[in-house]
Amino acid sequence: MIEKDQHETARNSGEAEDMKQAEASQERAESAAEEHEGPVSSSDLGPTTERKPASQRGFAAMERDKQRAIASKGGKAAHEKGTAHEFTPDEARQAGKKGGEVVSQNRKHMAEIGRKGGERVSQDREHMAQIGRKGGEAVSSDRAHMAQIGRKGGEARGTH
Repeated sequence: MIEKDQHETARNSGEAEDMKQAEASQERAESAAEEHEGPVSSSDLGPTTERKPASQRGFAAMERDKQRAIASKGGKAAHEKGTAHEFTPDEARQAGKKGGEVVSQNRKHMAEIGRKGGERVSQDREHMAQIGRKGGEAVSSDRAHMAQIGRKGGEARGTH
């Protein structure tokens, strides 16, 4: 019960702070309108932090860091209370698979990821040499394949 009261108080104090900010902004707007006699621009309201569209109020209008802090507190409280959902390994695997399928449908994004990965790997000369050695070893152990390559090479030189 105490925890619920604490959450209620914290929420109410956050709402009170938001209302104070809104009232101060309104007062600045009215003051600027009286001084200028005409439309009020955002520059008349003085310095502000990140502006939000008028349609966003409450939680949506808060700065992202403040939203994250509040959400974090809610998540921690839910875990302490025992009502938070915890993914099983199977649920987490399914969620990851679903997200991967959605992301992979964007071919342009996937091509960009592949390009960046290829560029980074190819800059490591030792790694590339190791890949080449492994490929050469795998191919050269197939005697029939090597014989076929030799025949083609001989035919290209005209010495068959």
